[in-house]
Amino acid sequence: METPILDAVTDATFAERVLAANVPVVVDYWAPWCSPCRQLDPILEELAVRFGGRVRFLRLDTDANGVTPDVQGVRGLPTVQLFVAGQEVRRFQGAKTKLELQNAVESVLA
Repeated sequence: METPILDAVTDATFAERVLAANVPVVVDYWAPWCSPCRQLDPILEELAVRFGGRVRFLRLDTDANGVTPDVQGVRGLPTVQLFVAGQEVRRFQGAKTKLELQNAVESVLA
């Protein structure tokens, strides 16, 4: 079985894997039925490879994990949050281009 590029995060692991992370974290809120979410997958996978080790890329299935999206104020899918030192620094809702997401990640690494 192939290891997924985008690792899963859950309600139970969000605080440890995102808020307490020592690297910037990109969280992709998605659901299996969400077509725009599936369109975003290859972009996030490409960025995860490009920024591997310097930025953590995680996916949260909102159908299976309802608490975190509610706490984080996620109201639509897909939503992508960028965290630095446990604080949200950027949020994208809806389909975004690779360049938009790449520029956001690069800005926190600069």
